[in-house]
Amino acid sequence: MDAVIVGAALVRDGKLLAQQRAWPPHHAGQWELPGGRVEEGETEAFALARECHEELDVVVTVGDRVGPEIPLPGGKVLRVYAAALLSPGDEPRAVEHSALRWVGDDELDELDWLPADRDLLPALHDLVSADHG
Repeated sequence: MDAVIVGAALVRDGKLLAQQRAWPPHHAGQWELPGGRVEEGETEAFALARECHEELDVVVTVGDRVGPEIPLPGGKVLRVYAAALLSPGDEPRAVEHSALRWVGDDELDELDWLPADRDLLPALHDLVSADHG
């Protein structure tokens, strides 16, 4: 089975949460969605909730898939899910990344996204627009 990487499209008040990579050096400064690898015995939803807790220090609820499955190098695949803060007042913090930013629909295309996340921009625009509507 391919290794699955899960990502969170975390939307609040019509804005998407993006985090800026601190490493590895060739990706430092680029933006990505929160998330990470699904470990042995985990469901994708559980893994995503765990990764959001580790990376952002928040508890999230995991919703439906967003956009297509994205092939990654090394036989991995990226699957992104809509997510919401369990407690809307919680403020995510950058535990492992250099910065966090809530990005509006009009700003999505301006960020220097990692290539896999860039492929999801059409679906992310739809998600953010729907939340804002």
